Amino acid sequence: MKKYFDFSHLKGDLFGGITAGIVALPLALAFGVSSGLGPSAGLYGAIFVGFFAALFGGTNTQISGPTAPMTAISMVVIAGILAGFEGDVTKALPVILTVFLLAGVMQIGLGFLGLGKYIKYIPYPVVSGFMTAIGVIILVTQILPSVGYYPKEDMAFVEKFKPFAEESLLDGILKDEAGEGIMVLETFQETIKRAGEITQQQILQESQSLANTASSGVIGSLKVMPNALANINWIELSLALATILIVFGFKRITNKIPSELVALLVVSGVAYGFSIDYRSIEQIPSGLPVPHMDIFTEFSLSSITPYVFTALTLALLGAIDSLLTAVVADNMTKTKHRPNKELIGQGIGNSIGAVFGGIPGAGATIRTVVNINAGGKTRISGMIAGILLLVILLALGPIASQIPAAVLAGLLVTVGIGVMDYKGLKAIPYMPRPEVIIMIVVLVLSSVWNLVYAVGIGLVFASLMFMKKIGDLTATQSDVKNIREEKSWDDEADFPDELAQSVFIKHIKGPLFFGSTSDFQALAKQIPETASTVIIRMDKMPYMDQSGLYAMEDVIIDLVKKEKSVLLVHIEEQPKYMMERIDIIPDLIPTEQIFNDFKECLAWIRSNK
Repeated sequence: MKKYFDFSHLKGDLFGGITAGIVALPLALAFGVSSGLGPSAGLYGAIFVGFFAALFGGTNTQISGPTAPMTAISMVVIAGILAGFEGDVTKALPVILTVFLLAGVMQIGLGFLGLGKYIKYIPYPVVSGFMTAIGVIILVTQILPSVGYYPKEDMAFVEKFKPFAEESLLDGILKDEAGEGIMVLETFQETIKRAGEITQQQILQESQSLANTASSGVIGSLKVMPNALANINWIELSLALATILIVFGFKRITNKIPSELVALLVVSGVAYGFSIDYRSIEQIPSGLPVPHMDIFTEFSLSSITPYVFTALTLALLGAIDSLLTAVVADNMTKTKHRPNKELIGQGIGNSIGAVFGGIPGAGATIRTVVNINAGGKTRISGMIAGILLLVILLALGPIASQIPAAVLAGLLVTVGIGVMDYKGLKAIPYMPRPEVIIMIVVLVLSSVWNLVYAVGIGLVFASLMFMKKIGDLTATQSDVKNIREEKSWDDEADFPDELAQSVFIKHIKGPLFFGSTSDFQALAKQIPETASTVIIRMDKMPYMDQSGLYAMEDVIIDLVKKEKSVLLVHIEEQPKYMMERIDIIPDLIPTEQIFNDFKECLAWIRSNK
């Protein structure tokens, strides 16, 4: 235990944890509201993910909790599931939390499989486009609450959805009857009876749910923006603007006190103290968080199957977010994190957080930096941050429930501005065109369509473009020419003139993989009839995949059929291993025709002429 918990830096850990916890408080509340599950969900996520990720993770100074990217994905998950439950959070909550739990379990699996070290291979344009899209999503969706406009309370807007609401309710009745085995085609008496029992209140609630769904996300928010701007609540807008100004303005004065906390306390205090007529956040439950056992008792595989890929995206995004922050922490503390252990810790934190109703989280860069600067050095600091938030929940829950909703909207606007990748945006004029295309595709698709699919499409595009680039480079560097036409390597400078017509040399530069096989296969067609010997120089070919292997086999078989001698020079260990596995060596090319260097090869040619 002494090795696991280092109490020699307890004072620094105490200050670091308290400071990080204070910074986390306003953002946790804001992310909870933004997710659609309420401020308590954000607070629970910060408590449980923060504590257990620190306890079991592999980065000593990391502070974890809800982050902008994780909340944006969570928001999509929650909105999608709510739409299937007619906007009823109570009914949808077990499914939502089950998806979050699944994401946590997947993170644990990623850690045990040792995949932490591979996260770094995700292309920067994909990450850049995604992060900027997160900023766009947060900014656009927070304009509505910042001006005090809530679509489901706009009766003129809700009225448009009443015909669809009635249709949806009737469709629900028919589905229920089909499930109960009622022969609705033979008798409509039961259907007519149930349809007649639909109340105006039910229609209104369904209309509000449909209106809320239609106005969610970037596209939905833009559609109702004219309504919002025509119905601005100037008190709410003033509170949001005051929050934004304080967040950015106070940072110019000092960074020792979190400007987000100052904005939260000052604006909320003024609004409450002067009895301003504002809209407060949802009530935060008092007492200890209670586990949602209905996740297990009401578990249904069919209800979460559509969200398996979404849960995997949450897991991967959380892994990327956490490991990038871990690198920042390493640079600041001159330490080395353990990526796979970190993933396991994050997975445990997200799993336990889901059981208690919290939204998923990840390593939070700003909070981690604050922790380190305040003196945090061990995992105890992250655990203290989680404990502090639990104490605040228990002691100040009713007070926190008086925070204006516009203040949290203002805080999220500052988060949206800060999370964008300005470095990547500024580099657009100078970046290679394919990388710009990838970044813009991910940015646009993430903003207006689907975060999950956008990342997948971005990764596919990036992979295809990378493979094409490598293939082009390999083809460009790997010339197929006669020895007199191709630029000789240094050890070929004194190649005998009398052998120039009978010996053909093929240089392979770079890996032989599926992106470059077609060019390699052109070899057999370009060898002059006068060439009786073909030398394949493999000095600069470090790797060969299965496609390259079979392409090599086809070419060699063709050359052997034409009774040409094939000689291999300086074959690397991996390609040689591959060629031995399918008996290219020694069946097609005897071991005596494989040479360590060109000098040995030339000596063999002279002795066999």
